[in-house]
Amino acid sequence: MPRNVAVIVGSLRKDSYTRKIALAIAELAAPALKLEIIEIGDLPLYNQDLDNDPPAEWRRFRDRLRASEAVLFATPEYNRSVPGALKNAIDVGSRPYGGAAWSGKPAAIVSVSPGALGAFGANHHLRQSLTFLDMPTLQQPEIYLNNVAKALDGHGKLVNDDMKALLQKFVTTFAAWIERHQKV
Repeated sequence: MPRNVAVIVGSLRKDSYTRKIALAIAELAAPALKLEIIEIGDLPLYNQDLDNDPPAEWRRFRDRLRASEAVLFATPEYNRSVPGALKNAIDVGSRPYGGAAWSGKPAAIVSVSPGALGAFGANHHLRQSLTFLDMPTLQQPEIYLNNVAKALDGHGKLVNDDMKALLQKFVTTFAAWIERHQKV
């Protein structure tokens, strides 16, 4: 039976490079993994005043996270950090305190940029949050994809063989990481 992996895409843009890379990773994943994007664009902003009667969107999001066995984060970089929508999703999933939907789930991060730096800042800011959330996060291979627009064809499909090989190694390693960190 395949492991359910929640995929959280930090970019809300319909035609985002980050989403295209997340979909490419899902295609490269072995049958042992079922990667499914959980949308974050409709989540109301986290507000502690709503914890006692959370919005339906928060409840659905938390339930889907709890049903997953691992999480793949795909993020662009905004101002040397993660996009606000991704940070909001992290906050929504982390509450109520002591009942985080993220806790203990193995995680991996792919950061994506059309520029030269590969969203290094976002990747490392996100790692900091995942440490606090008690998510064992894959350390190697680290994935900072730069100049990603050149790796995709006009239909958004990954056509760069070197990047495909890197992402294949990444998702294979992530599958082993998930198995290693499953709760008994």
